[in-house]
Amino acid sequence: MAWSPRRSAGRRLQLPLLCLLLQGATAILFAVFVRYNRETDAALWHWGNHSDADNEFYFRYPSECGRSGQGQRVVWPLPFDLGDEREFCRCRMINADFCAGAVLISFGAILGKTGPVQLLLMALLEVVLFGLNEFVLLSLLEVKDAGGSMTIHTFGAYFGLILSRVLYRPQLEKSKHRQGSVYHSDLFAMIGTIFLWLFWPSFNSAPSALGDGQHRTTLNTYYSLTASTLSTFALSALVGGDGRLDMVHVQNAALAGGVVVGTSAEMMLTPFGALAAGFLAGAISTLGYKFLTPILESKLKVQDTCGVHNLHGMPGVLGALLGVLVAGLATHEAYGDGLKSVFPLIAEGQRSATSQAMHQLFGLFVTLTFASVGGGLGGLLLRVPILDSPPDAQCYEDQIYWEVPGEHEHLAQVSEETETQA
Repeated sequence: MAWSPRRSAGRRLQLPLLCLLLQGATAILFAVFVRYNRETDAALWHWGNHSDADNEFYFRYPSECGRSGQGQRVVWPLPFDLGDEREFCRCRMINADFCAGAVLISFGAILGKTGPVQLLLMALLEVVLFGLNEFVLLSLLEVKDAGGSMTIHTFGAYFGLILSRVLYRPQLEKSKHRQGSVYHSDLFAMIGTIFLWLFWPSFNSAPSALGDGQHRTTLNTYYSLTASTLSTFALSALVGGDGRLDMVHVQNAALAGGVVVGTSAEMMLTPFGALAAGFLAGAISTLGYKFLTPILESKLKVQDTCGVHNLHGMPGVLGALLGVLVAGLATHEAYGDGLKSVFPLIAEGQRSATSQAMHQLFGLFVTLTFASVGGGLGGLLLRVPILDSPPDAQCYEDQIYWEVPGEHEHLAQVSEETETQA
């Protein structure tokens, strides 16, 4: 498994140079555009003009504290309006977390088949496209998507899946034996599932309007998560061998309830609606892991490492369609004075409920378009020969890019396997 001297030198330089370049660009952007605000600046704090926020920044960017343009704020200096100072507040930091979430979802589709440099370039491209898609949906179409069923889950999943299709490896069977989990890794991963389950309601409710909107989002998310958990256990035992549970189903499909109500949780979904949506999402996700993932690889040549199509893709699309339905049913009688905080355009008479529903549906198509085109372009970028990617026989192998204990003995074994397969 020894690399040629030229390839080893390229690997040694590519990742450090790219990391330093990105860090330098970030430092320049912060030096030019980011300032402390009154709650953080030592001098301004004592002037007595305080706001309710306690950790905000001044940011010279001509937009309000919405999620639109997050990608441009990170990597595009040209749109900045240097003459207009605006606060860069905590909600924009939350938006940045959402953007990172979409990138992590895409990682799940190609994990183990790409190198660190490829992943960094993918993240750089996806951040830009995430911001563009979010700007179109939230600022131009003015759709509602507080928990990100469309902007986060659907976009991240199908961006990664299209990327995986472009990077398809016909000889990946050589590494399939490394893709499975072991007992202790399953237990460790389950800890992450528990944390996600507990904190998903706060994830969905963070961008919602203060007051009843956040309370309703939190409750609807909990209802949906409980239902998806029960349906996951039921379906996993039903389709599993000898009625036994599959840990992959429990680790993933139990969270589908949080994804499916991302768009509609702040709406008047009702507790029954949240339970029904969560149960359906958990069932679809479990069946996807059992039956659909093998079909995607064998028929469509989509190698989905972590099954993001089952946890984020299908539940995300279902959540977007649920948002279309609930938006179409919005009335002044159901929302009262709260209609203005959830659907301000309907409350002001600028849109009908049907028109809002159509905008929600069009937002889903826009998201799928951005994800498909962006994933295709990203795949072509990552196929550039100069980028270091693992050979088919060495995918899902930590030792290629990481130093691990006992690696010398393991590398010798891997080298023997590679020579035998060759």
